[in-house]
Amino acid sequence: MIWQVLLLMSVIFMVFIGPASAETVEENAAGIADLQTALTFMWLLLCGGLVFFMHAGFSLVEIGLTRTKNTANILMKNFMTICLGVIVYWLVGWGIMYGADAAGILGTDQFMLMGAMDNATWNGWWFQMVFAATGATIVSGAMAERTDFKSYLVYTILLVAFIYPVYGHWVWSGSGILTSGFLVDAIGETFHDFAGSGVVHSIGGYSALAGIMIVGPRIGKFKNGKAVAIPGHSLPLAFLGTLILALGWIGFNGGSTLDGNDPYANLVIVNTFLAAAAGAIMVMIITWIKTGKPDPSLTANGMLAGLVAITAPCGSVANWAAIVIGIIAGFVVYAGVMFNENTLKLDDPVGAVAVHGYCGTWGVIAVGIFALGQGDGSMLADAAYTAAGAGLLYGGTAQFMIQVVGAILSIVWAFGISFIVFKIIDVIIGLRVSEEHEIAGLDVVEHGISAYPEFMIIKE
Repeated sequence: MIWQVLLLMSVIFMVFIGPASAETVEENAAGIADLQTALTFMWLLLCGGLVFFMHAGFSLVEIGLTRTKNTANILMKNFMTICLGVIVYWLVGWGIMYGADAAGILGTDQFMLMGAMDNATWNGWWFQMVFAATGATIVSGAMAERTDFKSYLVYTILLVAFIYPVYGHWVWSGSGILTSGFLVDAIGETFHDFAGSGVVHSIGGYSALAGIMIVGPRIGKFKNGKAVAIPGHSLPLAFLGTLILALGWIGFNGGSTLDGNDPYANLVIVNTFLAAAAGAIMVMIITWIKTGKPDPSLTANGMLAGLVAITAPCGSVANWAAIVIGIIAGFVVYAGVMFNENTLKLDDPVGAVAVHGYCGTWGVIAVGIFALGQGDGSMLADAAYTAAGAGLLYGGTAQFMIQVVGAILSIVWAFGISFIVFKIIDVIIGLRVSEEHEIAGLDVVEHGISAYPEFMIIKE
Protein backbone atom coordinates (compact mmCIF):
# COMPACT_ATOMS: atom_id res chain seq x y z
CA MET A 1 0.00 0.00 0.00
CA ILE A 2 2.77 2.39 0.92
CA TRP A 3 4.68 1.80 -2.28
CA GLN A 4 1.50 2.43 -4.29
CA VAL A 5 1.02 5.79 -2.54
CA LEU A 6 4.65 6.75 -3.23
CA LEU A 7 4.29 5.74 -6.88
CA LEU A 8 1.14 7.87 -7.19
CA MET A 9 2.90 10.87 -5.61
CA SER A 10 5.84 10.46 -8.01
CA VAL A 11 3.51 10.44 -11.00
CA ILE A 12 1.71 13.54 -9.71
CA PHE A 13 5.08 15.32 -9.21
CA MET A 14 6.32 14.44 -12.69
CA VAL A 15 3.08 15.43 -14.39
CA PHE A 16 2.25 18.62 -12.53
CA ILE A 17 5.05 19.85 -10.26
CA GLY A 18 8.09 18.85 -12.33
CA PRO A 19 7.27 20.96 -15.39
CA ALA A 20 6.24 23.83 -13.15
CA SER A 21 9.61 23.72 -11.38
CA ALA A 22 11.51 23.68 -14.67
CA GLU A 23 9.41 26.59 -15.87
CA THR A 24 10.14 28.44 -12.61
CA VAL A 25 13.86 27.92 -13.08
CA GLU A 26 13.66 29.31 -16.59
CA GLU A 27 11.63 32.27 -15.38
CA ASN A 28 14.10 32.93 -12.59
CA ALA A 29 17.03 32.82 -15.03
CA ALA A 30 15.25 35.24 -17.35
CA GLY A 31 14.44 37.49 -14.40
CA ILE A 32 18.06 37.54 -13.27
CA ALA A 33 19.20 38.41 -16.80
CA ASP A 34 16.66 41.24 -16.97
CA LEU A 35 17.81 42.50 -13.58
CA GLN A 36 21.45 42.48 -14.70
CA THR A 37 20.55 44.41 -17.85
CA ALA A 38 18.59 46.95 -15.84
CA LEU A 39 21.47 47.31 -13.41
CA THR A 40 23.88 48.05 -16.29
CA PHE A 41 21.48 50.63 -17.74
CA MET A 42 21.18 52.39 -14.39
CA TRP A 43 24.94 52.13 -13.75
CA LEU A 44 25.74 53.91 -17.01
CA LEU A 45 23.03 56.52 -16.48
CA LEU A 46 24.36 57.35 -13.01
CA CYS A 47 28.01 57.26 -14.06
CA GLY A 48 27.18 59.48 -17.02
CA GLY A 49 25.56 61.87 -14.55
CA LEU A 50 28.79 62.02 -12.54
CA VAL A 51 30.77 62.77 -15.71
CA PHE A 52 28.23 65.45 -16.64
CA PHE A 53 28.75 67.01 -13.20
CA MET A 54 32.48 67.21 -13.99
CA HIS A 55 31.66 70.22 -16.17
CA ALA A 56 30.89 72.07 -12.96
CA GLY A 57 34.33 71.01 -11.71
CA PHE A 58 36.07 72.17 -14.87
CA SER A 59 34.25 75.50 -14.63
CA LEU A 60 35.31 76.05 -11.02
CA VAL A 61 38.94 75.11 -11.66
CA GLU A 62 39.12 77.45 -14.64
CA ILE A 63 37.49 80.46 -12.98
CA GLY A 64 39.45 79.89 -9.77
CA LEU A 65 42.78 80.00 -11.59
CA THR A 66 41.93 83.06 -13.70
CA ARG A 67 40.90 86.66 -12.98
CA THR A 68 37.51 88.00 -11.93
CA LYS A 69 37.06 90.03 -15.11
CA ASN A 70 36.75 86.85 -17.19
CA THR A 71 34.55 84.74 -14.92
CA ALA A 72 31.24 85.12 -16.77
CA ASN A 73 32.99 84.39 -20.06
CA ILE A 74 34.49 81.18 -18.70
CA LEU A 75 31.18 80.07 -17.25
CA MET A 76 29.47 80.69 -20.59
CA LYS A 77 32.14 78.72 -22.46
CA ASN A 78 31.83 75.71 -20.19
CA PHE A 79 28.04 75.91 -20.12
CA MET A 80 27.79 76.09 -23.91
CA THR A 81 30.35 73.32 -24.31
CA ILE A 82 27.99 70.77 -22.83
CA CYS A 83 24.94 72.27 -24.56
CA LEU A 84 26.62 72.14 -27.97
CA GLY A 85 28.13 68.77 -27.11
CA VAL A 86 24.70 67.20 -26.59
CA ILE A 87 23.35 68.36 -29.95
CA VAL A 88 26.49 67.93 -32.06
CA TYR A 89 27.29 64.46 -30.72
CA TRP A 90 23.71 63.44 -31.51
CA LEU A 91 23.84 64.93 -34.99
CA VAL A 92 27.29 63.77 -36.10
CA GLY A 93 29.73 62.64 -33.41
CA TRP A 94 28.13 59.34 -32.43
CA GLY A 95 27.81 58.25 -36.06
CA ILE A 96 31.46 58.98 -36.85
CA MET A 97 32.58 57.24 -33.67
CA TYR A 98 30.32 54.16 -33.65
CA GLY A 99 28.68 53.98 -37.07
CA ALA A 100 29.42 51.32 -39.69
CA ASP A 101 33.18 51.26 -40.22
CA ALA A 102 34.89 52.68 -43.30
CA ALA A 103 38.49 51.41 -43.68
CA GLY A 104 39.05 51.55 -39.92
CA ILE A 105 39.02 55.36 -40.03
CA LEU A 106 35.49 56.51 -39.18
CA GLY A 107 31.85 55.51 -38.93
CA THR A 108 29.38 56.20 -41.72
CA ASP A 109 25.86 55.84 -40.31
CA GLN A 110 23.69 56.25 -37.16
CA PHE A 111 23.80 60.04 -37.55
CA MET A 112 21.05 61.54 -35.35
CA LEU A 113 20.85 57.97 -33.97
CA MET A 114 18.86 56.99 -37.06
CA GLY A 115 18.40 53.26 -37.45
CA ALA A 116 19.51 52.60 -33.89
CA MET A 117 16.43 53.25 -31.79
CA ASP A 118 16.65 51.01 -28.75
CA ASN A 119 17.41 51.34 -25.06
CA ALA A 120 20.94 49.97 -25.33
CA THR A 121 21.89 52.55 -27.98
CA TRP A 122 20.32 55.45 -26.10
CA ASN A 123 22.10 54.31 -22.96
CA GLY A 124 25.44 54.06 -24.77
CA TRP A 125 24.94 57.41 -26.49
CA TRP A 126 24.30 59.16 -23.16
CA PHE A 127 27.45 57.78 -21.57
CA GLN A 128 29.66 58.51 -24.57
CA MET A 129 28.23 62.00 -25.11
CA VAL A 130 29.35 63.30 -21.72
CA PHE A 131 32.87 62.11 -22.56
CA ALA A 132 32.89 63.86 -25.92
CA ALA A 133 32.14 67.29 -24.47
CA THR A 134 35.00 66.96 -21.98
CA GLY A 135 37.68 67.34 -24.65
CA ALA A 136 36.50 70.83 -25.58
CA THR A 137 36.41 71.87 -21.93
CA ILE A 138 40.12 71.04 -21.67
CA VAL A 139 40.79 73.44 -24.55
CA SER A 140 38.72 76.15 -22.84
CA GLY A 141 40.97 76.23 -19.78
CA ALA A 142 44.22 76.38 -21.73
CA MET A 143 43.06 79.28 -23.92
CA ALA A 144 41.27 81.24 -21.22
CA GLU A 145 41.22 85.04 -20.87
CA ARG A 146 42.10 86.02 -24.43
CA THR A 147 40.09 83.84 -26.85
CA ASP A 148 37.14 85.15 -28.88
CA PHE A 149 33.88 83.55 -27.71
CA LYS A 150 32.57 82.89 -31.24
CA SER A 151 35.81 81.23 -32.25
CA TYR A 152 35.73 78.96 -29.22
CA LEU A 153 32.18 77.86 -30.03
CA VAL A 154 33.12 77.05 -33.63
CA TYR A 155 36.09 74.98 -32.48
CA THR A 156 33.95 73.15 -29.90
CA ILE A 157 31.52 72.12 -32.63
CA LEU A 158 34.33 70.81 -34.84
CA LEU A 159 36.03 68.93 -32.01
CA VAL A 160 32.86 67.15 -30.87
CA ALA A 161 31.67 66.51 -34.43
CA PHE A 162 34.90 65.25 -35.95
CA ILE A 163 38.25 65.55 -34.15
CA TYR A 164 37.30 63.60 -31.03
CA PRO A 165 35.08 60.91 -32.60
CA VAL A 166 37.57 59.99 -35.33
CA TYR A 167 40.25 59.00 -32.81
CA GLY A 168 37.50 57.50 -30.65
CA HIS A 169 36.53 55.31 -33.60
CA TRP A 170 40.10 54.11 -33.95
CA VAL A 171 40.14 52.99 -30.31
CA TRP A 172 36.64 52.19 -29.03
CA SER A 173 34.50 51.18 -32.02
CA GLY A 174 35.99 47.69 -32.18
CA SER A 175 36.80 48.08 -35.86
CA GLY A 176 39.21 51.03 -35.89
CA ILE A 177 42.84 50.94 -36.95
CA LEU A 178 44.11 50.51 -33.38
CA THR A 179 41.97 47.48 -32.60
CA SER A 180 41.90 45.67 -35.96
CA GLY A 181 43.66 45.69 -39.31
CA PHE A 182 47.27 45.87 -40.41
CA LEU A 183 48.72 47.69 -37.39
CA VAL A 184 47.27 45.18 -34.96
CA ASP A 185 48.24 42.25 -37.18
CA ALA A 186 51.80 43.53 -37.48
CA ILE A 187 52.30 44.14 -33.77
CA GLY A 188 50.21 41.25 -32.49
CA GLU A 189 48.10 43.06 -29.90
CA THR A 190 45.23 45.53 -29.69
CA PHE A 191 45.51 49.04 -28.27
CA HIS A 192 44.00 49.49 -24.81
CA ASP A 193 42.62 52.74 -23.41
CA PHE A 194 40.14 51.77 -20.73
CA ALA A 195 38.45 55.10 -20.04
CA GLY A 196 40.23 57.64 -22.21
CA SER A 197 43.72 58.77 -21.19
CA GLY A 198 44.25 58.92 -24.94
CA VAL A 199 40.77 59.25 -26.43
CA VAL A 200 39.60 62.04 -24.13
CA HIS A 201 42.57 63.60 -22.38
CA SER A 202 45.32 63.40 -25.00
CA ILE A 203 42.96 64.61 -27.71
CA GLY A 204 41.86 67.54 -25.55
CA GLY A 205 45.37 68.27 -24.28
CA TYR A 206 47.17 68.35 -27.62
CA SER A 207 44.30 70.24 -29.24
CA ALA A 208 44.81 72.80 -26.48
CA LEU A 209 48.54 72.88 -27.23
CA ALA A 210 47.82 73.83 -30.83
CA GLY A 211 45.36 76.49 -29.66
CA ILE A 212 47.67 78.26 -27.23
CA MET A 213 50.50 78.24 -29.74
CA ILE A 214 48.33 80.14 -32.20
CA VAL A 215 46.42 82.43 -29.83
CA GLY A 216 49.57 83.48 -27.97
CA PRO A 217 50.13 84.34 -24.29
CA ARG A 218 48.06 86.73 -22.23
CA ILE A 219 49.26 90.31 -21.96
CA GLY A 220 51.89 90.53 -19.22
CA LYS A 221 52.56 86.79 -18.99
CA PHE A 222 56.14 87.11 -20.19
CA LYS A 223 58.54 89.94 -19.41
CA ASN A 224 62.08 89.97 -20.76
CA GLY A 225 61.61 86.35 -21.80
CA LYS A 226 60.68 85.16 -18.30
CA ALA A 227 57.30 83.84 -17.22
CA VAL A 228 55.39 86.01 -14.76
CA ALA A 229 52.75 84.52 -12.50
CA ILE A 230 49.21 85.82 -13.08
CA PRO A 231 47.38 84.69 -9.94
CA GLY A 232 43.86 83.38 -10.18
CA HIS A 233 41.16 85.09 -8.14
CA SER A 234 39.88 82.17 -6.04
CA LEU A 235 41.93 79.24 -4.81
CA PRO A 236 38.90 77.90 -2.86
CA LEU A 237 36.94 77.59 -6.12
CA ALA A 238 39.88 75.88 -7.82
CA PHE A 239 40.18 73.31 -5.03
CA LEU A 240 36.43 72.73 -4.92
CA GLY A 241 36.49 72.16 -8.68
CA THR A 242 39.36 69.71 -8.33
CA LEU A 243 37.46 67.66 -5.74
CA ILE A 244 34.33 67.67 -7.92
CA LEU A 245 36.40 66.39 -10.82
CA ALA A 246 37.83 63.62 -8.61
CA LEU A 247 34.28 62.63 -7.64
CA GLY A 248 33.30 62.61 -11.30
CA TRP A 249 36.11 60.17 -12.03
CA ILE A 250 34.07 57.49 -10.26
CA GLY A 251 31.73 57.76 -13.23
CA PHE A 252 34.51 58.37 -15.73
CA ASN A 253 36.49 55.24 -14.89
CA GLY A 254 33.93 53.17 -13.03
CA GLY A 255 31.32 53.55 -15.74
CA SER A 256 33.83 52.47 -18.38
CA THR A 257 33.37 48.89 -17.23
CA LEU A 258 30.21 49.29 -19.35
CA ASP A 259 28.64 46.65 -17.12
CA GLY A 260 26.88 47.20 -13.81
CA ASN A 261 27.71 43.60 -12.88
CA ASP A 262 31.43 43.75 -13.62
CA PRO A 263 33.39 41.98 -10.85
CA TYR A 264 36.39 44.27 -11.24
CA ALA A 265 34.63 47.65 -11.00
CA ASN A 266 35.90 48.13 -7.46
CA LEU A 267 39.49 47.50 -8.57
CA VAL A 268 39.02 50.29 -11.11
CA ILE A 269 37.83 52.73 -8.43
CA VAL A 270 40.54 51.79 -5.93
CA ASN A 271 43.29 52.19 -8.53
CA THR A 272 41.82 55.53 -9.64
CA PHE A 273 42.06 57.11 -6.22
CA LEU A 274 45.41 55.55 -5.31
CA ALA A 275 46.92 57.22 -8.38
CA ALA A 276 45.13 60.52 -7.67
CA ALA A 277 46.46 60.69 -4.11
CA ALA A 278 49.96 59.67 -5.17
CA GLY A 279 50.05 62.38 -7.85
CA ALA A 280 48.99 65.11 -5.43
CA ILE A 281 51.46 64.02 -2.74
CA MET A 282 54.31 63.86 -5.26
CA VAL A 283 53.72 67.39 -6.59
CA MET A 284 53.41 68.75 -3.07
CA ILE A 285 56.81 67.24 -2.22
CA ILE A 286 58.41 68.49 -5.46
CA THR A 287 57.23 72.08 -5.01
CA TRP A 288 58.17 72.02 -1.32
CA ILE A 289 61.72 70.96 -2.19
CA LYS A 290 62.01 73.37 -5.13
CA THR A 291 60.65 76.53 -3.50
CA GLY A 292 60.66 75.82 0.21
CA LYS A 293 56.84 75.96 0.27
CA PRO A 294 54.25 73.47 -1.00
CA ASP A 295 52.36 75.04 -3.91
CA PRO A 296 48.54 74.69 -3.61
CA SER A 297 47.47 75.06 -7.25
CA LEU A 298 50.20 72.77 -8.57
CA THR A 299 49.36 70.21 -5.89
CA ALA A 300 45.73 70.25 -7.03
CA ASN A 301 46.96 69.70 -10.58
CA GLY A 302 49.00 66.78 -9.23
CA MET A 303 45.76 65.06 -8.24
CA LEU A 304 44.30 65.68 -11.69
CA ALA A 305 47.52 64.39 -13.26
CA GLY A 306 47.21 61.13 -11.34
CA LEU A 307 43.57 60.80 -12.35
CA VAL A 308 44.32 61.39 -16.03
CA ALA A 309 47.25 58.97 -16.05
CA ILE A 310 45.37 56.10 -14.40
CA THR A 311 42.35 56.49 -16.70
CA ALA A 312 43.80 54.12 -19.32
CA PRO A 313 45.39 51.45 -17.08
CA CYS A 314 43.00 51.45 -14.08
CA GLY A 315 41.40 48.13 -15.02
CA SER A 316 44.65 46.45 -15.99
CA VAL A 317 47.13 46.98 -13.15
CA ALA A 318 47.74 46.02 -9.53
CA ASN A 319 47.26 48.53 -6.70
CA TRP A 320 50.97 49.17 -6.22
CA ALA A 321 51.34 49.96 -9.92
CA ALA A 322 48.54 52.53 -9.69
CA ILE A 323 50.53 54.34 -7.00
CA VAL A 324 53.68 54.30 -9.12
CA ILE A 325 51.73 55.59 -12.13
CA GLY A 326 50.39 58.45 -9.99
CA ILE A 327 53.84 59.30 -8.64
CA ILE A 328 55.32 59.47 -12.13
CA ALA A 329 52.33 61.56 -13.26
CA GLY A 330 53.27 64.05 -10.52
CA PHE A 331 56.74 64.40 -12.01
CA VAL A 332 55.29 64.65 -15.53
CA VAL A 333 52.81 67.41 -14.71
CA TYR A 334 55.36 69.52 -12.80
CA ALA A 335 58.02 69.13 -15.48
CA GLY A 336 55.41 69.76 -18.18
CA VAL A 337 54.20 73.02 -16.67
CA MET A 338 57.77 74.28 -16.23
CA PHE A 339 58.76 73.19 -19.74
CA ASN A 340 55.77 74.89 -21.34
CA GLU A 341 56.34 78.18 -19.54
CA ASN A 342 60.12 78.42 -19.37
CA THR A 343 61.21 76.69 -22.57
CA LEU A 344 58.31 76.85 -25.03
CA LYS A 345 57.07 80.21 -23.65
CA LEU A 346 53.48 79.03 -23.73
CA ASP A 347 50.72 80.44 -21.55
CA ASP A 348 48.34 77.85 -20.12
CA PRO A 349 46.45 79.37 -17.16
CA VAL A 350 45.22 76.04 -15.77
CA GLY A 351 48.05 73.72 -16.83
CA ALA A 352 45.70 71.79 -19.12
CA VAL A 353 48.32 70.72 -21.65
CA ALA A 354 50.55 69.18 -18.98
CA VAL A 355 47.67 67.61 -17.03
CA HIS A 356 45.67 66.20 -19.91
CA GLY A 357 48.12 66.02 -22.81
CA TYR A 358 51.41 64.90 -21.26
CA CYS A 359 49.84 62.84 -18.46
CA GLY A 360 47.34 61.37 -20.92
CA THR A 361 50.26 60.10 -23.00
CA TRP A 362 51.93 58.72 -19.88
CA GLY A 363 48.74 56.88 -18.95
CA VAL A 364 48.48 55.23 -22.36
CA ILE A 365 52.12 54.11 -22.24
CA ALA A 366 51.75 52.93 -18.62
CA VAL A 367 49.38 50.22 -19.85
CA GLY A 368 52.22 48.77 -21.88
CA ILE A 369 54.51 48.73 -18.84
CA PHE A 370 52.32 47.65 -15.90
CA ALA A 371 49.42 45.68 -17.42
CA LEU A 372 48.92 42.24 -15.84
CA GLY A 373 47.38 40.84 -19.03
CA GLN A 374 44.77 38.13 -19.42
CA GLY A 375 47.13 35.18 -19.61
CA ASP A 376 47.23 32.16 -17.30
CA GLY A 377 48.09 33.09 -13.74
CA SER A 378 47.02 36.72 -14.02
CA MET A 379 44.52 37.87 -11.41
CA LEU A 380 42.71 39.56 -14.32
CA ALA A 381 42.64 36.44 -16.51
CA ASP A 382 38.82 36.51 -16.71
CA ALA A 383 38.35 40.31 -16.73
CA ALA A 384 36.29 41.58 -19.64
CA TYR A 385 37.72 45.10 -19.90
CA THR A 386 41.42 44.74 -19.21
CA ALA A 387 44.42 44.91 -21.53
CA ALA A 388 44.79 41.56 -23.25
CA GLY A 389 48.58 41.59 -23.35
CA ALA A 390 51.00 41.74 -20.44
CA GLY A 391 53.17 44.82 -19.96
CA LEU A 392 56.96 45.01 -20.08
CA LEU A 393 57.26 44.21 -16.37
CA TYR A 394 55.54 40.88 -16.98
CA GLY A 395 57.49 39.88 -20.06
CA GLY A 396 55.23 41.34 -22.73
CA THR A 397 56.39 43.61 -25.55
CA ALA A 398 53.50 43.67 -28.03
CA GLN A 399 51.18 45.58 -25.67
CA PHE A 400 53.88 48.17 -25.07
CA MET A 401 54.49 48.60 -28.79
CA ILE A 402 50.84 49.14 -29.70
CA GLN A 403 50.44 51.56 -26.78
CA VAL A 404 53.33 53.68 -28.08
CA VAL A 405 51.84 53.66 -31.56
CA GLY A 406 48.45 54.70 -30.21
CA ALA A 407 50.00 57.48 -28.13
CA ILE A 408 51.89 58.86 -31.13
CA LEU A 409 48.75 58.77 -33.29
CA SER A 410 46.77 60.68 -30.65
CA ILE A 411 49.41 63.44 -30.56
CA VAL A 412 49.80 63.71 -34.32
CA TRP A 413 46.06 63.64 -34.98
CA ALA A 414 44.94 66.02 -32.22
CA PHE A 415 47.74 68.55 -32.60
CA GLY A 416 47.91 68.40 -36.39
CA ILE A 417 44.22 68.73 -37.21
CA SER A 418 43.63 71.27 -34.42
CA PHE A 419 46.51 73.45 -35.59
CA ILE A 420 44.94 73.57 -39.06
CA VAL A 421 41.46 74.25 -37.69
CA PHE A 422 42.63 77.01 -35.36
CA LYS A 423 44.59 78.64 -38.18
CA ILE A 424 41.50 78.67 -40.39
CA ILE A 425 39.35 80.06 -37.58
CA ASP A 426 41.97 82.72 -36.90
CA VAL A 427 41.94 83.83 -40.55
CA ILE A 428 38.16 83.80 -41.01
CA ILE A 429 36.84 84.92 -37.61
CA GLY A 430 39.84 85.92 -35.52
CA LEU A 431 40.93 83.70 -32.67
CA ARG A 432 42.05 86.37 -30.24
CA VAL A 433 40.26 89.40 -28.85
CA SER A 434 41.84 92.83 -29.18
CA GLU A 435 44.35 94.11 -26.64
CA GLU A 436 41.83 96.68 -25.44
CA HIS A 437 39.18 94.01 -24.85
CA GLU A 438 41.61 91.67 -23.13
CA ILE A 439 42.64 94.40 -20.68
CA ALA A 440 39.01 95.35 -20.01
CA GLY A 441 38.02 91.73 -19.44
CA LEU A 442 35.86 89.42 -21.53
CA ASP A 443 32.85 89.52 -19.22
CA VAL A 444 31.77 93.04 -20.12
CA VAL A 445 33.15 93.02 -23.67
CA GLU A 446 31.74 89.66 -24.79
CA HIS A 447 28.64 89.37 -22.60
CA GLY A 448 27.82 92.83 -21.30
CA ILE A 449 27.83 91.69 -17.69
CA SER A 450 30.17 91.17 -14.76
CA ALA A 451 30.18 88.01 -12.66
CA TYR A 452 31.01 90.17 -9.63
CA PRO A 453 29.12 93.45 -10.14
CA GLU A 454 29.88 94.67 -6.63
CA PHE A 455 33.55 94.89 -7.64
CA MET A 456 32.81 97.34 -10.46
CA ILE A 457 33.35 101.09 -10.06
CA ILE A 458 30.09 102.78 -10.90
CA LYS A 459 30.17 106.42 -11.92
CA GLU A 460 27.45 108.57 -10.35
